[in-house]
Amino acid sequence: VVSTQSTGNTIYFIQSNLRMLYLIGLGLGDATDITVKGLETVRKCDKVFLEAYTSLLLNSEVCDLEKYYDKEITLADRELVETGADQILEPAKDQDVAFLVVGDPLGATTHTDIILRTIKQGISYKVIHNASIMNAIASTGLQLYNFGDTVSICFWKEDWRPTSFVDKIVKNRQNGLHCLCLLDIRVKEIDWKHMIRGRKVYEPPQYMTVNQAIDQILQSMKEEDRDTRYLNEKTLCVGVARLGSSDQVIKAGTLGRLLTEDFGAPLHSLCIVGKLHALEADMLRHYAVDPDEIPLL
Repeated sequence: VVSTQSTGNTIYFIQSNLRMLYLIGLGLGDATDITVKGLETVRKCDKVFLEAYTSLLLNSEVCDLEKYYDKEITLADRELVETGADQILEPAKDQDVAFLVVGDPLGATTHTDIILRTIKQGISYKVIHNASIMNAIASTGLQLYNFGDTVSICFWKEDWRPTSFVDKIVKNRQNGLHCLCLLDIRVKEIDWKHMIRGRKVYEPPQYMTVNQAIDQILQSMKEEDRDTRYLNEKTLCVGVARLGSSDQVIKAGTLGRLLTEDFGAPLHSLCIVGKLHALEADMLRHYAVDPDEIPLL
């Protein structure tokens, strides 16, 4: 039940219903990374959706989640979340609904949009947080308060090669700050060549590697004739893969060095290193492909 009170031109929604939309973070590794509060909430919900396009659990399939949570799970792809969100929100008006997100629920703007929609529709909501790449990146030894703007690096296409992300990387470097680069994930993307012929076909999944990200960074610096003093093949960086899992990989070195390093299966992320603290340098030396590339501080 939702009642309203008005004061002047402002209308306040007073929500007395106990039904709710829960946005629940799953963490980074597998089904067991969910928090105790998150698990208890999932098990009491009437419907459970799993957001399945901004990230993925590294070591669990949907069937593993269903078995561990003892719940049937509906996959929510990009199309459902961004254009068919009412399929998630409508049941939350009279049932408890869980919306599961790998990492933390508020790690993507899409999920903030869902919260705004719940508010407009007078639906109660609650966020249950968990670990995400945004804090787990501290495993590299780089201190979180020394990071600047985070950037996203998208796959290039023949007719679309965005390079604005390097400007943010350079700005961070100029300010002595590290830069976390989130690498593109393309899952269930429509193949428009087939779409214009009236056939709805999806492209195969793609997960950007550290190597591809570095290649696009270096190409962007050369093609746009940018000032390479702050970003070039000798710039220190850290590549990570499957962070939060038992087989995670962390490698430090120059961009030129990591361009050809094998990081294995997805998911990958990349950090461009800014001004180093002595403790950070010691940690990077531990992860370095060639420790001599890390300065002694």
